[in-house]
Amino acid sequence: MSATARKTAPMPDDIRAMKGGTPIVSLTAYTTPMAQMMDAHCDFVLVGDSVGMVLHGLPSTLGVTMEMMILHGRAVARGLTRAMMVVDMPFATYEESPAQAFRNAARLMAETGAGAIKLEGGRHMAETIAFLVARGVPVMAHIGLTPQSINTLGGYKVQGRGAAAESLLADARAVSDAGAFSVVLEKVPAALAGQITADLPIPTIGIGASAACDGQILVVDDMLGLFSAFKPKFVKRYATLGTDGEAAIASYAEEVRARSFPGPEHSFSEKAPS
Repeated sequence: MSATARKTAPMPDDIRAMKGGTPIVSLTAYTTPMAQMMDAHCDFVLVGDSVGMVLHGLPSTLGVTMEMMILHGRAVARGLTRAMMVVDMPFATYEESPAQAFRNAARLMAETGAGAIKLEGGRHMAETIAFLVARGVPVMAHIGLTPQSINTLGGYKVQGRGAAAESLLADARAVSDAGAFSVVLEKVPAALAGQITADLPIPTIGIGASAACDGQILVVDDMLGLFSAFKPKFVKRYATLGTDGEAAIASYAEEVRARSFPGPEHSFSEKAPS
């Protein structure tokens, strides 16, 4: 593609430039059809490691692999023409060293066509973020509740309450100073999310962090009612596709057993119509 070709999707700098303006819209996607549905409506689409729980039935995101992220990243890329694609770095692919992070981030971007990667962690990941950015890898940071760290956080708890607020604010400043173009705030008290948003020069993307953020993201299967194992407080269900789908499957099964489906209109005659 020519370097002067018309740009069809935002770049990380475009997302950064949305700071303080019209709220940034994002959802997760794992498949081509879902990506196609959200392409016209989202500024960026995240291929989240939540795919492990949502589509693969894993108990957490810890079992997600590079191969899974590449597979789903390629699928999502086929469905996007307008929105930027960001891909999650899976657990244990970036924490060991900046060099390890670069190798895996470069692979993710090369093999999926992602515009950026996302990784979890605050101050302890600042060196890695700076290392990646200096080598051409745009980074979206993720602080607050970091699902890959649930075993040390003690579960899916709200982060940054009380005395912990200053620590989370320091994390936010560290990832911004390191060069992240935006930061996801997950399960953070509304007042703290507002403070972080006002303090940082980069956009904040909230998930359970109030409307004070510069944008919002949800797991698409949560907001469509497709994933029903549990419903976080911060999720609003905009549809009940899981319930509707189960009812449709039940109707199908009933009609098959009653031999009312397939009917004549779904069958073929001996002679082709003229």
